[in-house]
Amino acid sequence: MSIYSFQAITPANQVLSLETYEGKVIVIANTASKCGLTPQYGELQKLYDEYKDRGLVVLAFPCNQFGAQEPGTSEEAEEFCKVNYGVNFPVFSKIEVNGPDTHPLFQYLKDKLPGEQENGEIAWNFTKFLVNREGTPVARVEPKESPDSMRSAIEELL
Repeated sequence: MSIYSFQAITPANQVLSLETYEGKVIVIANTASKCGLTPQYGELQKLYDEYKDRGLVVLAFPCNQFGAQEPGTSEEAEEFCKVNYGVNFPVFSKIEVNGPDTHPLFQYLKDKLPGEQENGEIAWNFTKFLVNREGTPVARVEPKESPDSMRSAIEELL
Protein backbone atom coordinates (compact mmCIF):
# COMPACT_ATOMS: atom_id res chain seq x y z
CA MET A 1 0.00 0.00 0.00
CA SER A 2 1.12 3.57 -0.69
CA ILE A 3 -0.43 7.03 -0.64
CA TYR A 4 -1.48 6.40 -4.23
CA SER A 5 -4.31 4.23 -2.88
CA PHE A 6 -6.07 7.33 -1.54
CA GLN A 7 -8.22 10.12 -2.92
CA ALA A 8 -8.69 13.73 -1.97
CA ILE A 9 -11.43 16.24 -2.70
CA THR A 10 -10.65 19.63 -4.20
CA PRO A 11 -12.39 22.79 -2.97
CA ALA A 12 -14.39 22.59 -6.24
CA ASN A 13 -15.67 19.21 -4.95
CA GLN A 14 -13.79 17.10 -7.50
CA VAL A 15 -12.37 13.74 -6.44
CA LEU A 16 -8.67 13.43 -7.23
CA SER A 17 -6.69 10.21 -6.97
CA LEU A 18 -3.30 10.69 -5.37
CA GLU A 19 -1.99 8.51 -8.20
CA THR A 20 -1.86 11.89 -9.97
CA TYR A 21 1.37 12.52 -8.03
CA GLU A 22 2.97 9.12 -8.65
CA GLY A 23 6.73 9.41 -9.06
CA LYS A 24 6.92 12.75 -7.21
CA VAL A 25 8.48 13.54 -3.85
CA ILE A 26 5.55 14.84 -1.79
CA VAL A 27 5.15 16.99 1.31
CA ILE A 28 1.69 16.54 2.86
CA ALA A 29 0.59 18.96 5.58
CA ASN A 30 -2.53 19.67 7.59
CA THR A 31 -2.91 23.43 7.54
CA ALA A 32 -4.90 26.35 8.96
CA SER A 33 -5.19 29.99 8.00
CA LYS A 34 -5.66 31.54 11.45
CA CYS A 35 -2.80 29.87 13.31
CA GLY A 36 0.45 31.20 14.70
CA LEU A 37 2.15 28.72 12.37
CA THR A 38 0.27 29.95 9.27
CA PRO A 39 3.43 31.65 7.89
CA GLN A 40 4.63 28.10 7.16
CA TYR A 41 2.48 28.38 4.02
CA GLY A 42 5.13 30.78 2.73
CA GLU A 43 7.93 28.40 3.68
CA LEU A 44 6.17 25.49 1.97
CA GLN A 45 5.69 27.63 -1.14
CA LYS A 46 9.39 28.51 -1.13
CA LEU A 47 10.33 24.80 -1.03
CA TYR A 48 7.83 24.07 -3.78
CA ASP A 49 9.19 26.88 -5.98
CA GLU A 50 12.74 25.71 -5.46
CA TYR A 51 12.19 21.99 -6.12
CA LYS A 52 9.03 21.58 -8.23
CA ASP A 53 11.02 21.31 -11.47
CA ARG A 54 12.93 18.40 -9.93
CA GLY A 55 9.77 16.55 -8.90
CA LEU A 56 8.53 17.98 -5.57
CA VAL A 57 4.87 18.65 -4.89
CA VAL A 58 3.29 20.05 -1.72
CA LEU A 59 -0.27 19.02 -0.79
CA ALA A 60 -2.14 21.08 1.81
CA PHE A 61 -5.16 19.78 3.70
CA PRO A 62 -6.91 22.51 5.71
CA CYS A 63 -8.21 21.32 9.07
CA ASN A 64 -10.36 23.06 11.70
CA GLN A 65 -9.69 20.62 14.56
CA PHE A 66 -7.07 22.69 16.39
CA GLY A 67 -8.38 25.83 18.05
CA ALA A 68 -10.99 26.29 15.27
CA GLN A 69 -8.24 27.98 13.25
CA GLU A 70 -9.72 27.09 9.83
CA PRO A 71 -13.32 28.26 10.36
CA GLY A 72 -14.29 29.15 6.79
CA THR A 73 -15.13 27.04 3.77
CA SER A 74 -12.61 25.01 1.79
CA GLU A 75 -12.82 27.62 -0.97
CA GLU A 76 -12.02 30.41 1.52
CA ALA A 77 -9.02 28.46 2.82
CA GLU A 78 -7.69 27.97 -0.71
CA GLU A 79 -8.21 31.64 -1.59
CA PHE A 80 -6.50 32.76 1.64
CA CYS A 81 -3.40 30.74 0.75
CA LYS A 82 -3.23 32.16 -2.77
CA VAL A 83 -3.82 35.79 -1.78
CA ASN A 84 -1.68 35.93 1.36
CA TYR A 85 1.17 33.52 0.56
CA GLY A 86 1.13 33.15 -3.23
CA VAL A 87 0.45 29.44 -2.86
CA ASN A 88 0.17 27.64 -6.18
CA PHE A 89 0.51 24.06 -4.94
CA PRO A 90 -2.68 22.00 -4.42
CA VAL A 91 -4.89 22.92 -1.47
CA PHE A 92 -7.64 20.37 -0.87
CA SER A 93 -10.99 20.49 0.93
CA LYS A 94 -11.06 20.66 4.69
CA ILE A 95 -10.59 17.34 6.46
CA GLU A 96 -10.20 15.89 9.93
CA VAL A 97 -6.85 14.40 10.92
CA ASN A 98 -7.77 12.93 14.33
CA GLY A 99 -10.76 11.14 15.77
CA PRO A 100 -13.46 8.96 14.24
CA ASP A 101 -13.70 11.02 11.03
CA THR A 102 -9.96 11.03 10.27
CA HIS A 103 -9.34 11.21 6.53
CA PRO A 104 -8.03 7.77 5.41
CA LEU A 105 -4.83 9.33 4.01
CA PHE A 106 -3.96 10.84 7.37
CA GLN A 107 -4.81 7.61 9.19
CA TYR A 108 -2.36 5.83 6.88
CA LEU A 109 0.32 8.50 7.44
CA LYS A 110 -0.12 8.32 11.22
CA ASP A 111 0.02 4.52 11.17
CA LYS A 112 3.26 4.56 9.15
CA LEU A 113 4.90 7.41 11.10
CA PRO A 114 3.31 7.69 14.55
CA GLY A 115 5.42 10.61 15.77
CA GLU A 116 5.51 11.80 19.36
CA GLN A 117 1.80 11.85 20.24
CA GLU A 118 -0.22 9.05 21.79
CA ASN A 119 -1.68 6.74 19.13
CA GLY A 120 0.16 8.72 16.47
CA GLU A 121 -2.32 11.56 16.73
CA ILE A 122 -1.58 14.85 14.99
CA ALA A 123 -0.55 17.41 17.61
CA TRP A 124 -1.50 20.64 15.82
CA ASN A 125 -1.72 22.43 12.50
CA PHE A 126 1.22 22.08 10.11
CA THR A 127 2.28 18.53 10.86
CA LYS A 128 4.22 17.63 7.73
CA PHE A 129 4.84 14.23 6.14
CA LEU A 130 7.54 13.62 3.56
CA VAL A 131 6.75 10.90 1.01
CA ASN A 132 9.24 9.33 -1.41
CA ARG A 133 8.74 8.77 -5.15
CA GLU A 134 7.28 5.31 -4.46
CA GLY A 135 4.48 6.78 -2.33
CA THR A 136 5.93 5.64 0.99
CA PRO A 137 5.98 8.06 3.95
CA VAL A 138 9.59 8.47 5.10
CA ALA A 139 9.58 11.37 7.58
CA ARG A 140 7.21 13.19 9.90
CA VAL A 141 7.97 16.78 10.85
CA GLU A 142 6.11 18.14 13.86
CA PRO A 143 4.26 21.48 13.69
CA LYS A 144 6.81 23.80 15.27
CA GLU A 145 9.61 22.49 13.04
CA SER A 146 10.11 24.65 9.98
CA PRO A 147 9.38 23.16 6.56
CA ASP A 148 12.96 24.21 5.75
CA SER A 149 14.15 21.50 8.17
CA MET A 150 13.12 18.97 5.48
CA ARG A 151 15.41 20.50 2.84
CA SER A 152 18.26 17.96 3.02
CA ALA A 153 15.84 15.01 3.13
CA ILE A 154 13.97 16.42 0.11
CA GLU A 155 17.23 16.84 -1.78
CA GLU A 156 18.21 13.23 -1.04
CA LEU A 157 14.85 11.95 -2.31
CA LEU A 158 15.00 14.06 -5.47
